[in-house]
Amino acid sequence: MQIEHSIREKLQRAFTPQVLQVVNESHLHASHASSPGTGESHFRVFVIADAFRGKTRLDRHRMVNAVLAEELAGRAHALAIKALTPEESLPAA
Repeated sequence: MQIEHSIREKLQRAFTPQVLQVVNESHLHASHASSPGTGESHFRVFVIADAFRGKTRLDRHRMVNAVLAEELAGRAHALAIKALTPEESLPAA
């Protein structure tokens, strides 16, 4: 998966995350009329990084989208983002 690898590499370099998950969900959209049928069109990312401290959810999404601008302008059709700080990822006491 070329785009999945690119997403993973760019997010790793940009944010040095404690946790990074990139899930290719393209198979869930294969039958949709707008699906390009490439197998690399829909992704979900879960990233925990210090870089998100003090940022709003919208700012965090903008940060991720900026890093992945090339992929989003190309074959990647959709990107779901969950971006947290390390503190936010801890279970409530």
